[in-house]
Amino acid sequence: MKLKGLKIGEKISKYPIIQGGMGVGVSMHKLAGSVAKEGGIGIISTADIGYQEEDFTQNPMGANIRAIDKEIDKAREIAPDGIIGVNIMVALSNYADIVKECVKKGIDLIISGAGLPKELPEFVKGTKTKIAPIISSARGAKLISKMWINKHNYVPDMIVIEGPEAGGHLGFKEEELEEANRPKLEEITKEVLEEVKKIEEETGKEIPVVVAGGIFDGKDIAKFLKLGAKGVQMATRFVATEECDAAPEFKQAYINAKEEDIEIIKSPVGLPGRAIKNKFIETVHENKQKITKCYNCIKTCNPKESPYCITKALVNAVKGNITEGLIFCGSNVARINKMTTVHELMQELVTEAELCMDN
Repeated sequence: MKLKGLKIGEKISKYPIIQGGMGVGVSMHKLAGSVAKEGGIGIISTADIGYQEEDFTQNPMGANIRAIDKEIDKAREIAPDGIIGVNIMVALSNYADIVKECVKKGIDLIISGAGLPKELPEFVKGTKTKIAPIISSARGAKLISKMWINKHNYVPDMIVIEGPEAGGHLGFKEEELEEANRPKLEEITKEVLEEVKKIEEETGKEIPVVVAGGIFDGKDIAKFLKLGAKGVQMATRFVATEECDAAPEFKQAYINAKEEDIEIIKSPVGLPGRAIKNKFIETVHENKQKITKCYNCIKTCNPKESPYCITKALVNAVKGNITEGLIFCGSNVARINKMTTVHELMQELVTEAELCMDN
């Protein structure tokens, strides 16, 4: 059975696969453009996207805005007919400015989490940009949908469920991330689909639900499509590709990672996060990290109380300094054992998913 594309309003991808946004700098124009070229939806992470700009240290906000323009243009050069989106964390200090710039550039899709994107519809009215909140429960889907409808007369164009197996920042309490207490993504998905069906009936608008967090192969894709999801979002699988924008050392850390190397850590964002254990995390546990420069990147971060600077940690990692960097990852990172290309990975995922849809 051939996979149907993901329909978001008038935008339709060839395959129902979104490459998740990974910051800082892990999913930029090269990865996002390559995924879009192969028929998926490529997502650029906007978190400190300007880290390569010469004046980033002195003027991070200005550098980030300039980099957005460059990265979107370069991604479009790779995939002029593909769907390119961005991931924008609500927790960013200059959230509104980042959203406005992406909309001005005509971005196809904005996916927004790490907080409730309450005002997001205000920035896209009258444009072709589609918007999708990231939620982790049926309650979250109901809350943000009602908020958007009542305040902005706007129904979500898509909803992304991010489960507890995801990489990076997680919308769950730390105790919920312990294996014995971890909610099942399948159950969350069923509950969200029921809630979304009610919203669709009330508004008359189709809202595709996309599932993320621990999606690893074609079997997983088929499983959630059979449950009623319209697509999946995957991030970890795309790191060990030639087109991923991170340094080779970062990718190798994924390939080398074992099950016991995965750890849940506290982030200055105020959410727990999943990462690969390394020397950096050891120093955080020992309270040996000191913040000498604040980039004013996160609303919730207080440099005097924060355990470390997340910008510095993520920039170190993406540049290849993995001993002094924070390496976010998904729960299935230990299953990755080789480098591949975006083309090979997309073909593998699609072929396996189509076979599983027939069984």
